[in-house]
Amino acid sequence: MIYDYVIVGAGSAGCVLASRLSEDSSIKVLLLEAGPRDTDFWIHVPLGYGKLFARTDVNWAYESEPEPALNGRRIFTPRGRVLGGSSSINGLVYIRGQPEDFDGWRIPGWDFASLAPYFEKAERQLKVSNLERHELCDAFIASAMALGIPRNDDFNGATQEGTGYYRATAYRGRRRSTATAYLRPAERRPNLRVEVGALATRILFEGKRAVGVSYRQGERLQTVRAEKEVLLAGGAFNSPQLLELSGVGPRELLEKHGIAVVHDAPKVGERLQDHFYVRTFWRSRRAITLNDDMASLWRKARIGLQYLLKKTGPLTVSAGHAAAFVRTKPWLRRPDAQIYFINFSTAKRGGVLHAHSGFTCAMSQLQVESRGSVHIRSADPAAPPAIRYN
Repeated sequence: MIYDYVIVGAGSAGCVLASRLSEDSSIKVLLLEAGPRDTDFWIHVPLGYGKLFARTDVNWAYESEPEPALNGRRIFTPRGRVLGGSSSINGLVYIRGQPEDFDGWRIPGWDFASLAPYFEKAERQLKVSNLERHELCDAFIASAMALGIPRNDDFNGATQEGTGYYRATAYRGRRRSTATAYLRPAERRPNLRVEVGALATRILFEGKRAVGVSYRQGERLQTVRAEKEVLLAGGAFNSPQLLELSGVGPRELLEKHGIAVVHDAPKVGERLQDHFYVRTFWRSRRAITLNDDMASLWRKARIGLQYLLKKTGPLTVSAGHAAAFVRTKPWLRRPDAQIYFINFSTAKRGGVLHAHSGFTCAMSQLQVESRGSVHIRSADPAAPPAIRYN
């Protein structure tokens, strides 16, 4: 089969690319996704993200290599393996990057002022919305303000610093992934084809020009040609993995795994960065947490009915409910820490809630200095990549 564009990965970027490109009816577009369609009920329930962390049918569920600085621990790394990618399994919290991050790249057209209209367009498409208020969240915000942290009702507004409620990629009680917001309307177009269960195994090259993709679907190995471009939208882990499987990467690594070198590119897979966070759990003096709701059959039934009938209530909450963006040192010019507050507690993400009344306050760094890597561990496309956060 021949297409103009072949997009590998139907995640946060791939669904948008497929939608935008297929607006031109003269262009033929193929979108490949290794996972299934996003038909699972819990994908579309905002709080359902907790049930998707360990679901390997919709989640790559990667783990890092043992981290020497963390006493050999492996870091669990969930990534979407379904239409919508990680936008279908994530915690739904919507935050733009800080303007200083984009301006610091010093790339023409990628400064924050140039990108702001596109953020606004995406927010309208995703129907980013406000979260319901909760008594515990109000108490958290009040306590932050008592410490001198200013109230902020829009972290994507003039300034990010302050405390308030998060916004979420949800609308009328349902998740708005890029599959829902972008791909679903586009799939009606005859010039767009979407293939699920299609694991890309290799980019095909003629010289150093990408001309197609091989992918495995069930027991069959398929090949498609791209007349214009092959677009990699596999994210921070799967895109460099596919490049290396296809012969684009560090020569020594490729030759070690018996892969013919198309282009020696030592920087592929290097300088991986992520912002880790630390969670603290607290006991509540009052039985007003989600832990209490889920411990009562009556309250569970009420929550279920509230969601099914009105699309409101605890099942509409994201992975952060209330928030604070703060400077850990007074002389810093912008926030360097992000705080997440949620009205429940669990010892393990996606695990059983604590039996007592509890809530969670977590913090992550914003300007991270650590740089790691992601590389293939073998020539097998189905093998997970070796992730080192360093």
